[in-house]
Amino acid sequence: MFKKICFMLVLTMAVPFSAFAVDGAKLLQEIDRNLSPESYESYRKLINIEPSGAKKEFTLFTVKKGIDKVASVFLAPASEKGRSTLRLGENMWLNIPNVGKPIRITSMQSVVGGVFNNADIMQLDYAEEYDVKEVKEEEGEYLLLLKARTKSVAYDQLKIRADKKNRLPTKIECLTEAGMLIKTLYFKGVKDFGGGIVRPEVIETDSPLYKGYKSVMITAKIKKRTFKDEVFTLTFMPNLESLR
Repeated sequence: MFKKICFMLVLTMAVPFSAFAVDGAKLLQEIDRNLSPESYESYRKLINIEPSGAKKEFTLFTVKKGIDKVASVFLAPASEKGRSTLRLGENMWLNIPNVGKPIRITSMQSVVGGVFNNADIMQLDYAEEYDVKEVKEEEGEYLLLLKARTKSVAYDQLKIRADKKNRLPTKIECLTEAGMLIKTLYFKGVKDFGGGIVRPEVIETDSPLYKGYKSVMITAKIKKRTFKDEVFTLTFMPNLESLR
């Protein structure tokens, strides 16, 4: 028995440390699922805050299916009501009532102005757009270093800090290919939304490119829900509010 134990200890010592390292891809997928179900509906409020303290608020109803389909419709303010957005993978559109066909928009533009861009508002799973290059373990949290798979992604690199207990992000730094900071996202107020969804209620963002400006995204409701593929088409965009 003693020889067997010694042999097992030798084998354990011979295994390289990397064999016990965190699986970055699996961890990122866990973070994605903890942030939101694969398919869901949600109600969100977006608030843009200017250096003067002036605020502009928007209310959106959003639906998502799978890893690459997201659609939203504006419920407020009255000037924006009925506008809708659609994202299919890297492609995005904006539909304005009574203004003809949906128009193409890009990830770096913003349909609401402020610091959040379209990629932030119509966020896909991080694991869909990024590869994990490194995972570091620090006291109580993970630091994931991500690299975009294509040039069409809004941010070339992400640094995600996630708490170990809930495996939810607490802060994400969004960087250019050269490592310049574009913006920082802060995740606050972990809340139980029911149905097994426990995630941050608030996401705040600021940017060195927009000094003094801040944007806040508040999730009021989110729940699992399935949809037909036809919901995520250009022809259905004017009818998104009918899903409520």
